[in-house]
Amino acid sequence: MAFADAFYNTIVKRNSVFVPAIFAGAFAFNMGFDIAISQFWDHWNRGRQWKDIRGRYIQDADES
Repeated sequence: MAFADAFYNTIVKRNSVFVPAIFAGAFAFNMGFDIAISQFWDHWNRGRQWKDIRGRYIQDADES
């Protein structure tokens, strides 16, 4: 119960603190979700993306 009271008194009680806390939480969730999904996608499609197969098709200037 102490956690709930502390949470209410510090974040939810005043709208001027609650709204920025919601925005900060949404931003943090968005960043975390984006990073997690990108890592999952890269792992799932390893070897099939341009960044993985680029060396097969593009020659460096010094190799020509």
